[in-house]
Amino acid sequence: MPAALHSFSFLPLSDIVAQHIMEKFSSFRDPGTGIQPFLAPVPPQERDFFVTFLTPVRVIVAALRTAVVIVLTLVHFVLVHVIGFLCRPVLPLQDLISWLGTALLARLALYAIGFWWVSTELVVRKRGKLPENKWNPRAGDLIVSNWSSWIEVLWLAYQYNPIFVLPVANAPTALSSTRDASSISYTPGRKTGTGSAAISSVNRVLSSPEVIHGFRQAPSSAPLRSLEDIRRSVRRPVVVFPECTTSNGRGLLRFTDVFNGASVPAKGYDIFLMCVRYDPPTLSQPSLSHSIPDTTLNPLRHLFQICTCLSPQSISIRQLPLSESPSSQLFMVNEVCAVLIARLGKMKRIGFGWEDKYAFLDFYRGRR
Repeated sequence: MPAALHSFSFLPLSDIVAQHIMEKFSSFRDPGTGIQPFLAPVPPQERDFFVTFLTPVRVIVAALRTAVVIVLTLVHFVLVHVIGFLCRPVLPLQDLISWLGTALLARLALYAIGFWWVSTELVVRKRGKLPENKWNPRAGDLIVSNWSSWIEVLWLAYQYNPIFVLPVANAPTALSSTRDASSISYTPGRKTGTGSAAISSVNRVLSSPEVIHGFRQAPSSAPLRSLEDIRRSVRRPVVVFPECTTSNGRGLLRFTDVFNGASVPAKGYDIFLMCVRYDPPTLSQPSLSHSIPDTTLNPLRHLFQICTCLSPQSISIRQLPLSESPSSQLFMVNEVCAVLIARLGKMKRIGFGWEDKYAFLDFYRGRR
């Protein structure tokens, strides 16, 4: 028997499948760090009799929890978007309904999913120094964060009732029209001859950044506006995700220049930086990051999966004090934010951007 076949003969089938999947998508492994930022993290492959035995209970609990979250979502829509819309002539009343309804219902949803508490830490980069400014975002302030799941969106909604903005850009045609990941070239991994460099030599290049044409408030179909225009006109903080897409949380994607046109230095508003981290999945805890969206009813399937966990869910929020945020004269706000958030979350920065995620999803859904 050949040595390669002999080594595989002792591997469980699930391990062989997992290794095959990793090799299949190795062209989307960051060449500088060896990190695959788009595939969902998978738990260990060994079996657990206790987890298997409780499967029927976990399914029933997940169904009940998911139903509760759906009901809370419907109540939020009626309360905030219907009743709140009817109260538009009285802006203070509309703001009160939006704040109370969002904070209460979002927190109940987090409880139903299993987030009984959320670990929040104010991180000071200099040891022994007390933070001069605590987090208190006001209307027009920017909250800048990495993005791994819809869960941090729910937490931000509960905590600050902000405005979420979505960037709009042209689809990367050169990548979207290429369904074969071997059509362009680089060698993934460090060029050491071992490790990730030895997995595959599938050819690929990192995409070039696309220009952001404007932003649209979510959920909304309003005309495109600049981030500065939105920031000046809203009565709540504004959340920006410069990665412009979700990753699996293993690294920080390349930041898009979402601050193009914003006033620097920041005058009349503050920039708050935070980083979200999730624990790796286990046999009883599915991955909390959500890097691959479902094509229909997203993220309902992911919600059901994480609701099968019978133990409390864990999320870590690390925030930078306002005194250490980029509010001074800086030549590239997005670059400074990327550096600070990476340090805040102890994450490696990755050369891939949302354009590469676009190509990954095209390849992933076309080759399944």
